[in-house]
Amino acid sequence: MKVIVAIDSLKGSLTSLEAGAAAREGILSASPASEVKIFPLADGGEGTCRAIINGLGGELKSVEVTDPLGGKIFAEFGEVSEKKLAVIEMANAAGLPLVPEKFRNPLNTTTYGVGELIKIAIADGCRDFVIGIGGSATNDCGLGMLTALGYKFIGAEKIFGRDLEKISAIDDSNVLPELKDCKFRIACDVTNPLTGANGCSAVYGPQKGATPEIVQTMDGWIKNFGELSAKFLKLEKKSSAGDGAAGGLGFAFRSFLRGELLPGVDLVLDALDIAKDLKSAHVVITGEGRLDYQTAQGKAPSGVAKLAKKLNPKILTVGVGGSVADISDDAGLDASFAILRAPMTLNDAMKKNIAAENISATVKQIIRLIERAKNF
Repeated sequence: MKVIVAIDSLKGSLTSLEAGAAAREGILSASPASEVKIFPLADGGEGTCRAIINGLGGELKSVEVTDPLGGKIFAEFGEVSEKKLAVIEMANAAGLPLVPEKFRNPLNTTTYGVGELIKIAIADGCRDFVIGIGGSATNDCGLGMLTALGYKFIGAEKIFGRDLEKISAIDDSNVLPELKDCKFRIACDVTNPLTGANGCSAVYGPQKGATPEIVQTMDGWIKNFGELSAKFLKLEKKSSAGDGAAGGLGFAFRSFLRGELLPGVDLVLDALDIAKDLKSAHVVITGEGRLDYQTAQGKAPSGVAKLAKKLNPKILTVGVGGSVADISDDAGLDASFAILRAPMTLNDAMKKNIAAENISATVKQIIRLIERAKNF
């Protein structure tokens, strides 16, 4: 029997690979002859870089770049040199947790460090980019990132959100020439437009410290910037769902860098090349900390299960989680199991050794049942 294990991290407890290793132990204790393959899993948010790099055997690097407030910070990103692939989480250079609460104001933050990460990866030979854009502290419409890559915005004094106000023209004469050979795939699970009532300023600005006045002002600036950019770039599609992601960074990637905005879990699964193994597998074990009604709404376990069923309709898809409640049939799971085996506090349940033991024991019982059913 061939079993694929792809479990998302149990946040605060086990990493994706640790959860996978625990499941493998349970599988082999029940069925020693089984072939088990572990794939790290993420949904495009925190942990995506490590999941892909660990899965592909790449290298994690830490480099000094500009932080959201214009200072300096060491940010991590990953490279798979033989694939010329770089994996970047924008939050490592421009994330909200990097800005102390008293300093949060999207007028004063920048994505410049994200552009620096891309520039460093290009210098290393990377031409294929997978980028997660969740958790931003910014609302600069990619102004900082694009400036780091060589674009010049006439009228902008610096690289912060407030500098969107006076941009009157765009100059691309000094853009990195290698960009034309680069492919950008962006993990984006939101559909917000760039501006308006559902745009980046109105929906996400307050989380980043924007007052109602700042929201209204920045929405106007970004609308003008979007129109100027569309004219300069001769865009056929002036607006698209997801443009408002990460304070307009989705728009910057789509329009200036010809990036493709994709659901996070689909992008991760594609990067890991899990499809070829799913086609020949008999069982998939997936899961996360809690399986519930949200699981079917773009969460990683559902993405694995749906892809597995699409490629191999006879495959069994099984979910495991710290708790299980109200899972929709749309999640693609044949069955789901809570791993807790005795009453305990949440703190105890999240201890690494206990969580790993619970996963292993639960998966062992699942595999024993599957093996027994084969005899009917």
